Amino acid sequence: MSTATVQTPEPAQKHIVRRTIEACALAKDAAAAAAEGIATGSNSLLNSLRERERELDTIDMEIDSAVTTAITDVGPAEARELLACMKVMISLERIGDLLLSFANSAQAAGPRTGPQDTRDLTQMATILEKMLTDAGAAFSERNVDQAVDVLRADAEMDRLRNLIFLRHIENPENIAHQASLQVIFMTQSLERAGDHAKNMAEEVCHFVSGHTVRHVLMAYDKPVEQQLIMEKLRRREQ
Repeated sequence: MSTATVQTPEPAQKHIVRRTIEACALAKDAAAAAAEGIATGSNSLLNSLRERERELDTIDMEIDSAVTTAITDVGPAEARELLACMKVMISLERIGDLLLSFANSAQAAGPRTGPQDTRDLTQMATILEKMLTDAGAAFSERNVDQAVDVLRADAEMDRLRNLIFLRHIENPENIAHQASLQVIFMTQSLERAGDHAKNMAEEVCHFVSGHTVRHVLMAYDKPVEQQLIMEKLRRREQ
């Protein structure tokens, strides 16, 4: 007599959410490979970004098709979750494209990339990895705190971008730099990928809190004492 159990099919909504979280992890791994690839000059790591970009494209098409079907069979709350998955996936797919562009420019520059540029680009890619880690956790755990961390991390990305642009475009010290065009392309790719990570965090803030990012950040920027007072008042009302 057979004792085999029948596997219950995963509900469409849960499948879409799970695949979105898997895509977040895939993009985070791609950023980590970009950071190590530029730091060590490893062509194998940089080449791995092409396969990760393809995987993100595949998941993007899968989710886009699945949401179109599933959204007609759920309530308003579930529909918002599915739309959030689709918006997050759009950003992740674009991040995959940008990291592949980064890899292509890094390989074109090769050893001509200067030590300071290598350090700054490695730091940018590492920050992007952390932003994607936090954005993925914020989405899977519905954690606004981690989403806000992503939004704030973008300032350091902008600072590093400005330093690289100053060094290669304005060049106040009139120092000859090699591979300037490729370095600028790499910088722009990472900075724009950071912007898409921010978009993910903004979507989480709106999806979880029901408020715009501006209102969420206003709450986080209040003095600690004011936040404690408001928390006590909320507890009294409850």
